[in-house]
Amino acid sequence: MHRVGSAGNTSGSTRARKEKRLTYVLNDADDTKHRAGINCLAYLKNSAPDNYDYLFTGSRDGTLKRWALRDGEASFSATFESHVDWVNDAILAGNTLVSCSSDTTLKSNIVASGGLGGEVFIWDIDAALLPIAKTADSTEDDVSNGNTMQPMTSLRCGGTNNNISANNSQSRGYSPIAAKGHKESVYALAMNDSGTLLVSGGTEKVVRVWDPRTGSKNMKLRGHTDNIRALLLDSTGRYCLSGSSDSMIRLWDLGQQRCVHSYAVHTDSVWALASTPSFTHVYSGGRDLSVYLTDLSTRESVLLCTKEHPILQLALQDDMIWVATTDSALSAWPAEGRSPQKVFQRGGSFLAGNLSFSRARASLEGSAPVPVYKEPSITIPGIPGIIQHEILNNRRHVLTKDTAGSVKLWDVTRGIVTEDYGKISFEEKKEELFEMVSIPAWFTMDTRLGCLSVHLDTPQCFSAEMYAIDLNILGTPEDLKVINYVVEKLVLDKPVDAGSSDGTFGCYHLK
Repeated sequence: MHRVGSAGNTSGSTRARKEKRLTYVLNDADDTKHRAGINCLAYLKNSAPDNYDYLFTGSRDGTLKRWALRDGEASFSATFESHVDWVNDAILAGNTLVSCSSDTTLKSNIVASGGLGGEVFIWDIDAALLPIAKTADSTEDDVSNGNTMQPMTSLRCGGTNNNISANNSQSRGYSPIAAKGHKESVYALAMNDSGTLLVSGGTEKVVRVWDPRTGSKNMKLRGHTDNIRALLLDSTGRYCLSGSSDSMIRLWDLGQQRCVHSYAVHTDSVWALASTPSFTHVYSGGRDLSVYLTDLSTRESVLLCTKEHPILQLALQDDMIWVATTDSALSAWPAEGRSPQKVFQRGGSFLAGNLSFSRARASLEGSAPVPVYKEPSITIPGIPGIIQHEILNNRRHVLTKDTAGSVKLWDVTRGIVTEDYGKISFEEKKEELFEMVSIPAWFTMDTRLGCLSVHLDTPQCFSAEMYAIDLNILGTPEDLKVINYVVEKLVLDKPVDAGSSDGTFGCYHLK
């Protein structure tokens, strides 16, 4: 079990009662692999030749993992658990890893964040994370009294003293620079090396250019006909590459404020871009399951490889490219990043058209390209994620089924698998375990992360009772009623120690 997150009631209710939601996530013992699609990649090259390079991966299972890379092999190095929803993006600033998630938090030196609310913020992480001591009760008062605060840095550390370290945008803390102008969701961001230029894109189908130091708008670039899903800037900030759901890649000259080239390479949405260090070639991937390499000057393009799942992210590591998809496995393919012309010498290249239908037409006419590489150089396997669940009538056990077809029985009060039935019929086992009992619902659940996320809302989470003997609490009378012992400890801001013997509970994060 890992990752516990709680939040106050932010619905704007004027009721005096301070409601809370707490979420804890249950996992199997093997925490060295992802169990859901990988949304983001960040590559850290070590300057010392005898040390490892590192690859960081952020997944829809809510975790960040670090992989040590050396001699053509990748080995698990660490797991970072703090988010309680999808990890959407992660970047490296020096040796600092910054991640953002659908749980609305930014975890940690200037970084920009964009979200579904159409907002773009430029954060000075060092300044944003200067702690301001604030008690849990005072934080809840701000919310329950209807005070709607501006963006708050969400680094909060829950400990035995029940204090929370947080910063808000009022006079008590740090306020990020807001880049205002987007009217709809923001899906893609890029910044130049010096931090003087920021580009953003989303469902408005335009590329917006900002000065991240002030949040002011420099220009707006039109040309795409669908959502913008990927952006790249060259180191100088002169050129920008964009990938869109209209299947097009566009090269923009920001000095001229116009699109100078369009590349019709893909037959479906373009979701990922990665460029060579010289910004002369671009690797692209997307919904059509394909990774292409394109020469930006000659327009020559070649199909590098194909996958079984849509491609979400690309990261170039010297002569290999890491490919992340909606699957939990990760792979690295030959890419000749230092000498990309070597790939074109293998043959099979074509000239990218200017219009999106040109590639679709070529595909329909049977002239689809053949991939240069058939097998990856490195594969990091994932593990099956949970795709189906049923809360049993006893409100203690949950039956699950994963992507491999394995059916298991979980005890949510202990956070463990009690039975592994293997590959059997989920519906038949559910009927077999049916009990004629009526117990109030004290939790809700989802499998969005590929594992069980248990949500506890007050006061509903206290509506069911259980005897101490059923929880295997030693040294107590058998007829002692326990009102959600572990839940009570957590919801009342009294975290159970990680690995406590009575509940095998690990409280790693209260936010």
